[in-house]
Amino acid sequence: MDRPGGRFRQGWGLLTAPGVVRKTLEVGEGEGGARLDVWVAEKLELSRTRVAALLREEKILLDGLPAKKSEPVMPGMRIEVEIPAPVPTHAEPEELPLHIVWEDDDLVVVNKAAGMVVHPSPGHPGGTLVNALLHHVKDLSGIGGALRPGIVHRLDRDTSGLLVIAKGDRVHQALSAALKAREVRRVYRTAVWGHIKESPLTVEAPIGRDPKDRLKMAVIESGRPALTRVRLQERWVAAELLDVALGTGRTHQIRVHMRHIGHPVVGDAVYGPMGAKGISGQAGVWARQFARRVPRQFLHAAELGFNHPATGEALRFRVPLPSDLAVAAAWAESTSRPEPLQGGADEE
Repeated sequence: MDRPGGRFRQGWGLLTAPGVVRKTLEVGEGEGGARLDVWVAEKLELSRTRVAALLREEKILLDGLPAKKSEPVMPGMRIEVEIPAPVPTHAEPEELPLHIVWEDDDLVVVNKAAGMVVHPSPGHPGGTLVNALLHHVKDLSGIGGALRPGIVHRLDRDTSGLLVIAKGDRVHQALSAALKAREVRRVYRTAVWGHIKESPLTVEAPIGRDPKDRLKMAVIESGRPALTRVRLQERWVAAELLDVALGTGRTHQIRVHMRHIGHPVVGDAVYGPMGAKGISGQAGVWARQFARRVPRQFLHAAELGFNHPATGEALRFRVPLPSDLAVAAAWAESTSRPEPLQGGADEE
């Protein structure tokens, strides 16, 4: 297969070990001066990190000799690249329940359940989304030389909803670039305490590590730019149902921004545990009843949209609230009538 500015001299071929492939490239006219690592990464659609590892392992040869990453390529140079088969990661496949919304040769879209951690970690060595994917997805080509799924973006443990996962380096790199360029649409459905002043509403405030608590994030002047767009869906007695679109993807962005404007997410034990305490009277009664019905932070990744990196097809997915949040929302809607609640006791 030929590509502009350079051509593949031979196709993918097996070497001594199953799954090991070799590619021979020749630098075309007009390509002189580019760094070798950048040029190879672009031609083979690999990440720069992956190419750097291949260079360290002397898997990339320039005119028959081990290449240096910063060496400029020149027209006519011959570059040989050997790519070993992906090696298994430390994460083991586990037969866990997993709601796969979409799957093709390049990617998977899942509807993650609340309570599931995305990545294995010292505190969560198993039972994660990655463990489940390794069991359910049989055609991973691997990320960065490892036989693992490419997590493009993440959700908190107690946030449910849509995630896209790449099966190989090329698609992972393309989706990550689209995310950085704000070409991936992510809309969350959330319930927050109180009533926002206007809708639609844009929150633009930088987010960084909380200087008083390094385990939390906060709006701070030295933080990274963060943009959140908010739209009202339902107004309840002492809370609201919102659709919130991410313009950026900072850690805990929605939870931090909603607290910043005085409307923390219902059920958020970190950024909004006292969210209902300042609500008094009949509204306070309602708020306490509602809080008891929300078993976790009321945050659900309801909508995901992007262009398929391989086909260009516009993909759009939407999943409804899971039952735990849907039941709470139905109660809130049914009790949010113009007339006040009857009875003053804090009883259901």
